[in-house]
Amino acid sequence: MRKKIKIAVIGYGNIGKAAVEAIIASPDMDLLGVVEQPSFIKNIPLLDSLHIPMVTSIRELEGVEVALLCVPSRSVPQIAREVLALGINTVDCYDIHKSLADLRIQLHEVAQLNKAVAVVSAGWDPGTDSMIRCMFQFMTPVGITYTNFGPGMSMGHSVAVRSIPGVEDALSMTIPVGAGVHRRMVYVQLKEDTDFAEVEKAVKTDPYFINDETHVVQVPDVSQLIDVGHGVEMIRKGVSGTTHNQILNFSMHINNPALTAQVMVASARASLKQKPGAYTMIQIPIIDYMYGNPDDIIRELY
Repeated sequence: MRKKIKIAVIGYGNIGKAAVEAIIASPDMDLLGVVEQPSFIKNIPLLDSLHIPMVTSIRELEGVEVALLCVPSRSVPQIAREVLALGINTVDCYDIHKSLADLRIQLHEVAQLNKAVAVVSAGWDPGTDSMIRCMFQFMTPVGITYTNFGPGMSMGHSVAVRSIPGVEDALSMTIPVGAGVHRRMVYVQLKEDTDFAEVEKAVKTDPYFINDETHVVQVPDVSQLIDVGHGVEMIRKGVSGTTHNQILNFSMHINNPALTAQVMVASARASLKQKPGAYTMIQIPIIDYMYGNPDDIIRELY
């Protein structure tokens, strides 16, 4: 049997914390350490009790095979390149839909050059939902799929708002209107002497929000509104062969960081079964994400 996979987690926010828990619960993985910015380094009871170090550079950890990039999407391109250059596989949860395909192409060359593997956008959307959409489409090649998110907290959108100057804290809620249309409710807690109108304009013109109906509301304390629950419902109406009105449906209601982290952990496992290069989740065989003997998995699930 293969030795345990040596993992590092970069970033200890909501997803990073959930990733640590998922790795510890995985029988085939060994967490070597957590990488964070110097100002964020502190004693974490869970890490301390398991003697897992928190360091400021992945270079301080010896023998890392896969790094989970639990960082804001806009930080992923640079960090992924730096880690891949060390010959370490990367898994990220990049969620900027319109640019992820180009990011994969960019990272593919870096990964191949350094004999490493990058799994790009390994979350639930984009990610596992993308896999479901692919299945829907080959089951009913002609048709239309509606993806309705929420209601729930969007981590990527919330992080994007927090990066706007003058924003102390922020929460972006995704509200499904129907037929794949969404409303964004953005709650902002501002620093002193910050112009709300300027923040509102910055939110509405940000690529994360520009294509959706967006409402920005100032509140005194965002922490009172936080809820990490989320969900999705996908509906496809299509044609199989020449048979119309095939209705396919998939839905789930989840803890957002926990599911994202679990998908990343499964993708770390899959990354070690691929040739050097960069992949999205739909390019990797489903069984590669699984722990266990492939023949046993087939017998159980078929």
